[in-house]
Amino acid sequence: MNKLHPVARCAALGLLAVVLVATSARAQTTVEPHNVVQLSASGTVEAVQDWLTLTLSTTKEGSDPGAVQGYLRQAVDGALAEVKKTAQPGAMEVRSGAFSLQPRYSNDGKMSGWVGTAELVLEGADFPRIGNAAAKAQPLTISNLNFSLSRATRSQLESQAQKLAIDAFKTKSAEIARGFGFGDYTLREVAVSASDQSLGPRPLMLAKSARSFAADSAPVPLESGKSQVFVTVSGAIQLK
Repeated sequence: MNKLHPVARCAALGLLAVVLVATSARAQTTVEPHNVVQLSASGTVEAVQDWLTLTLSTTKEGSDPGAVQGYLRQAVDGALAEVKKTAQPGAMEVRSGAFSLQPRYSNDGKMSGWVGTAELVLEGADFPRIGNAAAKAQPLTISNLNFSLSRATRSQLESQAQKLAIDAFKTKSAEIARGFGFGDYTLREVAVSASDQSLGPRPLMLAKSARSFAADSAPVPLESGKSQVFVTVSGAIQLK
């Protein structure tokens, strides 16, 4: 069995002693966090919804899938040509929606034909323009509409709500520090989150159904609601 030379053995023992001392020193300097407080604060800003997304659709049934598909394409192409006459970036933008063609089955499970659906989507900030275009997009009718905040408006409101939340967090932190008898605090960690929520009932078209609007080409009356943008700041502070 090999034996270490006395000098080598002494060097090894010395190195071990240094490692043990360093480890002990680190253990002694590692102090568990104390006087740490978890808290959160929020800011809320409200605004009128300034963006409308309106979906137009048509459905066709038949025994010949080619004929059903042909009808849908012709219907969408005709409506698209009509609404594009008044399209304008930001005010009213037009894009294709869903397009589906599926087999139809009878109660006994046998295939009885085909059913297809095609959509066209109008969206923008000019509600009257969109309403007028939707009324002329025959034979498509309104199947869904949704009011929301435009990207620019939401970004602006989020910045405002974030400032309110941060100010509230700082105020609450200072109050907590004083309440516990400390003169100040430092920020240990923080997280910021944002969301928005529509207020009031779901906006509806007034007085008439979507189908009757398409029938008489009358402008579609639209009325938006409001949305709130919430920003929450949460984190931990060290009292000192």
